Amino acid sequence: MKKTPIVFSLVREQSVFMTAIMSLLTFLAVIALGIALSIGTGVLRWNAQWDLFATVQVMDTSKSDAVQKIIDKNSDKIESVREIDAKQMNELMSPWVSGGSVLKNYLPKMWEIKFKSESALHDFGQEIGTSARFLTHARALKSSTSAGWKMIMISTLVLLLTLGTIGVCISYIARNTAMLHKRELEILNQIGASDNFVARQMQIIVAKICASACAIGFLVAAPVLLLIISTASSARVGLMAMLGISGAGWITLILLPILIVIFAICITKRTTINILKNS
Repeated sequence: MKKTPIVFSLVREQSVFMTAIMSLLTFLAVIALGIALSIGTGVLRWNAQWDLFATVQVMDTSKSDAVQKIIDKNSDKIESVREIDAKQMNELMSPWVSGGSVLKNYLPKMWEIKFKSESALHDFGQEIGTSARFLTHARALKSSTSAGWKMIMISTLVLLLTLGTIGVCISYIARNTAMLHKRELEILNQIGASDNFVARQMQIIVAKICASACAIGFLVAAPVLLLIISTASSARVGLMAMLGISGAGWITLILLPILIVIFAICITKRTTINILKNS
């Protein structure tokens, strides 16, 4: 099978620049998408962990017996219940408040309850609402979940900006190359070469450079992303401890550089044909 020769190519400075900038942009894109996926996984794990948990708080000790009766009556809906005693409360509050003997007079009586289903949690909350304060863990930790979704949105925005920058860079390279090889383009037009033929030459060049650059960017980004997730998980603090990327997430990350190469090829063809039509 006879191979079609390349009519013209990028000069060395352009090749080095394009490889470097595409490697950097691929690195940023993979990091941004990886962080978004890991935080999304963390948010889902976080919500799943606490969906069935709630805390019952009683400030008026005279109502403690009534609350205990309600808890006993709904034992078939409850998977586990744990009363938080004064010592544990003191330990929880000690970083912010000192003086345990004084604090004891103001601490509520509390139970941490895990329910068997969300409907059981909802029904129990309505029943006990008049006697005690009923606070679900999901509602108490809503601010953390909200922060997680905001970080996902920021990472997605960075990803979109990176892809936009890739498009601008490739358009610039294609336009600049066409100007440098203006004489060759005129000769091709005179001998009857089609616009698609000329655009294909540019696509082959860009595809080769982008493929190598995206591979470099991904191979550098993957270890950095693993380090970020490992560092966050080792902190064992709230939502950070839940970060992670599933198998499907890694497949998505691997597909991203491939999609970037395809995106670059499409941008190159569009830009080159527009230049040829306007020349």
